[in-house]
Order: sequence, then C-alpha cells, then structure tokens
Amino acid sequence: MESILEVRNLVKRFGGLVAVSDVSFRVQRGQIKAIIGPNGAGKTTIFNLITGVDSPTAGEIRFKNSEINGLKPHEIAAKGISRTFQNVQLFDNMTVLENVMVGRHPRTVSGLLSSALRLPRTKSEERAIHTAAMERLNFVGLDSSSQDLAVNLPFGQQRLLELARALATDPELLLLDEPAAGLNSFEAGLLADLILKIREHGTTILLVEHDMELVMDISDEIVVLNYGKKIAEGTPVEVQNDQQVINAYLGEGP
Repeated sequence: MESILEVRNLVKRFGGLVAVSDVSFRVQRGQIKAIIGPNGAGKTTIFNLITGVDSPTAGEIRFKNSEINGLKPHEIAAKGISRTFQNVQLFDNMTVLENVMVGRHPRTVSGLLSSALRLPRTKSEERAIHTAAMERLNFVGLDSSSQDLAVNLPFGQQRLLELARALATDPELLLLDEPAAGLNSFEAGLLADLILKIREHGTTILLVEHDMELVMDISDEIVVLNYGKKIAEGTPVEVQNDQQVINAYLGEGP
C-alpha cells in the first residue's frame, strides 16, 4: 500500500524541553491512523510540525514522497493537507456558511485585484465556492444552519463546522486534533460515523484523540507516544495488549 505521509526520526526541542524525540511512522493512503498518549506526549506538536506551524529540530516529513520540511502552513495546505484544532477555531461573527466559504478560498485562482473589481471570473468562482460550501455543510448535517452565526451554534455543532471547513479544500490528508473533545457519547458516535464516511470518500485521516472507544472502533493502526517518544505502533488489538502501553496510558481496565 502507498504511503501518503512519512515521518522520519522527527525531533522537536523547545529550549531544553524535548517535545518529540526520534519519532517515525507512516500513514498509508486510505487509512485511518490514530496517535494516542497522555497529555504532553507530543501529539499536537507532531500535528504542528506536519502542518508547518512549527519547524522540526531534526528529522524529515514527506507528503506524497516530497519533503515538506520548511514549507509555510498555506503551502502545505495547498499540497493537500488540512486540519482541525484541539480548541475550536471559528470566525464567531461570521455565518456558518461564510466560515466554510473562507476555508474554500485557497482553492480559487483569482487574485486580490480581480476580487476587488468583482470581475466575471471571480463571480463564477464565488458561485462555485458557495455550492461547494453548502455541499460540505450538508455532509456534516449543518445545511439548515447555514445562515446562523457560528458563535450561536451548540458546541458539538461548532466541532462539525470546523470539520466542514477543513473538508472545504478537498484534502487528501485530514488531521483531526481531538475532534471528540467536549462531545457527549451520542455526539461522539455520530462523529465516528462521519469520519468513516470521510474515509469512504477517499480522504486519508490522521487522528489525535483521547476517546479510546472511538479510536479503537475506527482506527486501522495506532501510534502510541509517551514523553515525546513512540512506545508502540500496531492495530487496535495489538496496542490494547501491549504491556508498555497499558502501563503508560491505557491502564489495566475493568
């Protein structure tokens, strides 16, 4: 199976703190792969390194066999990587629809001048953006709330809106940073179904999540981090039975 993302010997230091220490893994095209571990294990730092928010101290990140180290976040997004955030980041005073349309704009080819002048090509693109945004809202079940302000949505729906916006660029690889945080069990179940549908549509998913039921239900493979180091990698069954993982994170269970 083809690797869409490869992380090789990744290291990130913040002063004297080693947040990520010699971590390597691959994500195969079409996979749902999860990264788990205690708070402070380096999970979100890895997402920030992949998306260009931070630069690695050492190591290499390759997307579709091309190195993306040193690229800016918008350059990495243009290559086909999108993400959500641990803390929901929306434009509160924009409508639900406008939030998704903003996410779609990087795919347009019109420049600032043509946008300002409202040239025909821009108008055509705006119509296409509107249609695509409504399709994403319909996909996550928020089409009926398209004209509501984002700030007025319940928290669970804000999570879905952020997901719709991340999908607006038609990413090949979607990074989900704790998408179930703050959701009740029913909402988390709906989210799991939605993630599986996203994969069915051809998007590869890399997931950071503390909800172990969700992770074990939908993941093909899991990477386990502890204090910035990878301590295990394998299928959900393999990870659940790994004594080092049990000691560090999962516990002995009931």
